[in-house]
Amino acid sequence: MLRLGPALLARLARARPRTPLRQCGAAAAAGGGEEQERFVFLEYEPDPAERVAAAAAAAAAAATLRRERELKPERELKPKARRERRARGAAAAVPSMSDPSVPPSGLSCSGCGAELQCGDGGAPGFVPAEKYRSLLQCEGPAGLRGTVCQRCWALAHYGSALRLRLPPDEHRRVVSAALRRGPPPHGRGPLLLYVLDVMELPDPVLPQLPALLGPDVPASGVLVVGNKVDLLPADCPGHLGRLRQRVAAACARAGLRGAALVDIRLVSAKTGYGVEGLISRLQRSWKCAGDVYLLGATNSGKSTLFNTLLRSDYCKSRSSDIIDRATVSPWPGTTLNLLKFPIINPTCDRIFRRQERLKEEAAKTEDQLSTEEKKYLDQLKKQGYLVGRVGRTFQQQKSSAEIDFDPDLLSYSMDEDPKDPPKKHQEREEFTHNEVKDARWCFDTPGIVKEDCILNLLTEKEVKLVLPSHAIVPRTFILKPGMVLFLAALGRIDYLEGEKPAWFSVLASNLLPVHVTTLSNADTIYEKHAGQQFLKVPMGGEERMKEFPPLVPQDIRLKGIGTTEAVADIKLSSAGWVAVTAHAEEELHLRAYTPKGTALVVREPPLLPYISAIRGPRIPGTPAYRTKKPPSFVENLRTTGSR
Repeated sequence: MLRLGPALLARLARARPRTPLRQCGAAAAAGGGEEQERFVFLEYEPDPAERVAAAAAAAAAAATLRRERELKPERELKPKARRERRARGAAAAVPSMSDPSVPPSGLSCSGCGAELQCGDGGAPGFVPAEKYRSLLQCEGPAGLRGTVCQRCWALAHYGSALRLRLPPDEHRRVVSAALRRGPPPHGRGPLLLYVLDVMELPDPVLPQLPALLGPDVPASGVLVVGNKVDLLPADCPGHLGRLRQRVAAACARAGLRGAALVDIRLVSAKTGYGVEGLISRLQRSWKCAGDVYLLGATNSGKSTLFNTLLRSDYCKSRSSDIIDRATVSPWPGTTLNLLKFPIINPTCDRIFRRQERLKEEAAKTEDQLSTEEKKYLDQLKKQGYLVGRVGRTFQQQKSSAEIDFDPDLLSYSMDEDPKDPPKKHQEREEFTHNEVKDARWCFDTPGIVKEDCILNLLTEKEVKLVLPSHAIVPRTFILKPGMVLFLAALGRIDYLEGEKPAWFSVLASNLLPVHVTTLSNADTIYEKHAGQQFLKVPMGGEERMKEFPPLVPQDIRLKGIGTTEAVADIKLSSAGWVAVTAHAEEELHLRAYTPKGTALVVREPPLLPYISAIRGPRIPGTPAYRTKKPPSFVENLRTTGSR
């Protein structure tokens, strides 16, 4: 991952903030509307030596791509190799694509919120100069509305992340500047929706929230949203209530309690579980009293929740046609500035109509759903254990498109080739002045970078393997003293001392391999297979491992509480965790390893204490048990007797 040098950090600290003005719809067109928002963007000034090095690297990458295309055309490649080649081509920053003479646009990328510009390929919001100029020539500055930058384009179409990172302090500065804008004269201070990943408890950014707010931030309260509950299997009935208690305890340790803590909700922004309940809670208590800000660490799911709310009853009915969705990626720090949509005013009539829709949908069974809905639900069930259906009550009827039929355009003689009719320019929809003059907004803010996180050490391909995208299937092993468990090459747990065997349940991405060996062979296996396919992550062989930090040990002593309940979780940074289950009063001496500079946490009590029970029979001759995946649950859907 790209590291910014001390000189660059000093320039970022001295950089002059730019405060572009954004106006919407008729207010901007008339020129007399009031300012909608002012916010701070960072001035990114690469060092001249860095520019030369980047240009040389880009030229070398372009030459390599040209040689590959000459040796083997794209049509002869397999689909996966073709996508990889295109991704490398999209990620290569070609110097000739930039034009420093063209000033920045003053408009934001609809995917990440950065200001669109074509002057610097290494800065946020970069659009290739040729594309940038063509959009300006066709329609002027309005032609850039709805445009996404090169980075968001690569993320959305190729899953490839351009190397662009900002220091943690600068991320916090952007968020703090946004929160300190002050309450509007016609409303209350903003409500903060803090989104945390329940798998990352204890959340590393949550203790920083009181400092982020401070006495000069006019916030009306914090509503904590525990996200990604769909990835965790239910280890016993009522596991969601226990998860909520764990989140509440983390909030209390961070100093969030009393009137400052509005509520705690558990959701899955990806599958929609709990989102309708969150919307109802916001509309009942907060109504439309002020703006709402989504805060949280990187990869907590803020942008995914923003996109889900944009297609729900929380957003004005026309907003989904006017506002583009935020770019979502496993790469940390995808959102670079503020994105927003207007909140609908929950009048009594609207709340009543919404409740009627929810009752009607809750009375349906899965057999009564349409073919498309069943197919979509089946897809979500593969991705998570908890699934929800997020619908819309207030939708504006779209007028049917008129078809212009011109027979002259369809006729041609034998002496001429058929010509395609000229494409008509489609006007982009905009908000009217009345729609936004008194609007309250929901903002998606940049994620605060987690320090001491293992994701900061990984490449783009490795991040995709480490972050779970589907429901986690627990893998349980029974180990005796003198045995070692590897989670890829990112973590290791040695069972040094104990009288009896103990159970180790791994909860991590299903794509990460787990390997069990003896203590005498552990060092040899790591030296031989780290960076290779056997341990999978990191990948890249000896050259990759030369720059990867060594594993650092930490001794852990635990006392068992029974063969059915785990005593603690050993959390290997953001790579996952291992729940340890031992006999009652059995004392264990363990040694856990994570890469140098990353956090190793012993979580007591464990997040899923009865997880070792979710397993199949033991595989003969091995320390492993067969895996067992619990069934998925769909909320707001009536179950039949057969189910």
